[in-house]
Amino acid sequence: MFNWFFEMFSYAFITRAVLVGMIVSLCAALLGVSLVLKRYSMIGDGLSHVGFGALAVALVLGIAPLTFTIPVVVVAALLLLRLSETSKIKGDAAIGMIATAALAIGVMVLSLARNANADISGYLFGSILVMSKDDVTISLWLGGAVLVLFVLFYRRIFTVTFDEAFARATGLNAGLYNTLIATLTAVTIVLGMRLMGAMLISSLIIFPALTAMRLCKSFKTVTLTAAGVSLVSFFIGMSISYLLSTPAGASVVLVNAAMFLLFSLIAMLGNRRLKVTA
Repeated sequence: MFNWFFEMFSYAFITRAVLVGMIVSLCAALLGVSLVLKRYSMIGDGLSHVGFGALAVALVLGIAPLTFTIPVVVVAALLLLRLSETSKIKGDAAIGMIATAALAIGVMVLSLARNANADISGYLFGSILVMSKDDVTISLWLGGAVLVLFVLFYRRIFTVTFDEAFARATGLNAGLYNTLIATLTAVTIVLGMRLMGAMLISSLIIFPALTAMRLCKSFKTVTLTAAGVSLVSFFIGMSISYLLSTPAGASVVLVNAAMFLLFSLIAMLGNRRLKVTA
């Protein structure tokens, strides 16, 4: 009955994709809770567009994609943070401005180098075939670093997420930890783009956090539940992709959407029972 499970992992490229996808899903879910609570969740979508433009340039110039794209997206994340804090261009407007400009650069570059279109499609829509052994090594190291930093600075991230004004009043360098969140998000987005695609990677940030919030109330339980939901959804999505030969990124997103609906239904039924009991 479960022969497909062992058969799936007999393919090296699927094993690589699952390893990277699990760690990226975990990183995205943990960071997503803070980003959603700070009403900055669409930064993932904006940074993925920046990543698309950077990848297009890297592929046309023959530069290693991750080596070139990660610094570019990190700079974009810090720029978005700076614009949001110090200028009249706030939140979604800043994201839209930088995202569309980066996307336009990517399109222009590809129009001048048509032979790169086949290569960039994997980054735009996601492909488990683009993960090389070197990519896996880099992704695991960087993903591990993101997790370690999140755990080390969990309490400070919690404080900045819920009450930034209070954090500043107590002497906490809120700007530093906002920068940390933005940087870790940028790294996670770039790592996930290889598998999920630029158009779908933001779902790994948004869905697990919102799903966990349907049933959980505290920051800790929301964070842990979001992590669990993200990991389970990714694995189920990859299994569906293998069994039905569907795109991996789209399969993972649809499973995340189904989990959100399931948790919403459970929350709705729970509220009704509480009202009846009362």
